[in-house]
Amino acid sequence: MKILFKKSSIVLALFVLVSSFSCAKKGPVDIVLLHTNDHHGSIESRDDLGGLAQRLTFVKQVRAENENVLLVDAGDINTGSPVSNMFSAEPDIEAYNLLGYDCGTFGNHEFDKPLATLDQQMKTAKFPFVSANILRDGAPLGGQAYIVKEYNKVKVGIFGLTTLRSLVVANPDKSLTFNNEIESAKAVVKTLQNKEKCDIIICLAHLGDVVETQDPQVTSHQLATEVAGINIIVDGHSHTEMAEPVVIGDTYIVSAHEWGKKVGKGLINYTDGKVSFSWEAVSITAEAYEPDSEMEALLTPYLEKATAALDNVIGQAAGEFEFGKKLTRYKEMPIGNMVCDGVMWYMNEVAKVPCDFTFCNGGSIRAPLAAGDILVRDVATVIPFDNILYLLTLKGTDVIALFDFIGTVNQGAGAFPQVSKEVRYTLTYDENGQNGSISNITINGQPIDPNKSYKVLANDYVYAGGDGYVMLGNATEIFNTSLTLKDVIQEYISAMGTITPATDGRIEVIGGTQP
Repeated sequence: MKILFKKSSIVLALFVLVSSFSCAKKGPVDIVLLHTNDHHGSIESRDDLGGLAQRLTFVKQVRAENENVLLVDAGDINTGSPVSNMFSAEPDIEAYNLLGYDCGTFGNHEFDKPLATLDQQMKTAKFPFVSANILRDGAPLGGQAYIVKEYNKVKVGIFGLTTLRSLVVANPDKSLTFNNEIESAKAVVKTLQNKEKCDIIICLAHLGDVVETQDPQVTSHQLATEVAGINIIVDGHSHTEMAEPVVIGDTYIVSAHEWGKKVGKGLINYTDGKVSFSWEAVSITAEAYEPDSEMEALLTPYLEKATAALDNVIGQAAGEFEFGKKLTRYKEMPIGNMVCDGVMWYMNEVAKVPCDFTFCNGGSIRAPLAAGDILVRDVATVIPFDNILYLLTLKGTDVIALFDFIGTVNQGAGAFPQVSKEVRYTLTYDENGQNGSISNITINGQPIDPNKSYKVLANDYVYAGGDGYVMLGNATEIFNTSLTLKDVIQEYISAMGTITPATDGRIEVIGGTQP
């Protein structure tokens, strides 16, 4: 019997054979994934960790040792150090260009300043910002929802997501539309799978893994649970320090802490349609990574201008803001009032985020402020710590617990608070400034309502339970403003022009002692 084949059948069979052969030969490929998040203007190292010049040394080493390297950022490049703030993150973006970032996404702090500032940053950047859920005029902010990179025929799709919490904790321009993170992710994953034929899908998710609010909030864990097809989530927003990836289903979640202290380093292997992943967070230490001279040359002009700015006059003190022998740990002080009222001014007038009151531990204020010209460096002397401000939502019962604790703090302790003008109370002590009690507490003229929620601003030290303020850990909503107390007070003084030392009886002390 003679078997006849149609020509079209032979061609089809050969195509199928070639296609199968090509798929079988796809890979193995190794790709090194380097990632950062929550940079927050950390141009220089902090406590011998991080620093952009040190980061470049590390990245160059990795590139020298590996053929395929992908470098990405999960958002919040903005808002942090005075140098970065002074130049609207221009040195940071230029440094990211030099580092050779492949792409980044938007964090909520990218919307701290007017949209024109972000537009300038995107114009300066030689890498794309990708966003699948923020739109301007119907198109992805930054122009792209995703990018596709190809490594030896293996296609990697990278897309970005930004938390809808940005609408609450930042001030995005009204022209922007923020879409649901889950639905946006499902749509872009479908596109990357079906249209782009990607073999590996990575999400740059500025979502975080900490639930900050009782309102609906999408975390990276929820994203991994509800959206199939994402191989790796590079997370940001919650500043999470991970020792190993979190694995949910077939998705790996990684995050590289904060401020460039660490760079995430993952090895992706693609073989025969299967993806494997190993990961570590590499500490960028001064000992291990010498500053790169090329980066130092880029950053030095900015740093020199910022240093010169320390001697700039930002305002006037109408009189001396006394400090004495650590008097902020004993009673209401003009300098404590100025600091706390300055924070409230900033949040209400600049950030446009209403809050009920703020307080700071007296130990966070370390020097007087002389009458006359106020220099930038004077503020840094009064407030020497780089404490970050947190906006916390506390139940009324926890606010009561807060003030009950304040009543137990002995005079002279660093925990003794200074408070904003919205607060009034009386402290009663024995002759040694001990065995205290608190009474007559009001907030905005009213007793504390145990059934109400209060917005409270506190520094990161006391929020973490420092000086015994453990009740702050019960906050039902948590927002890291990434603003330092020092920078906020500098802006306050600059805006006021002249500040006058005064007390108004917000803290009444009965009995007690003086140093």
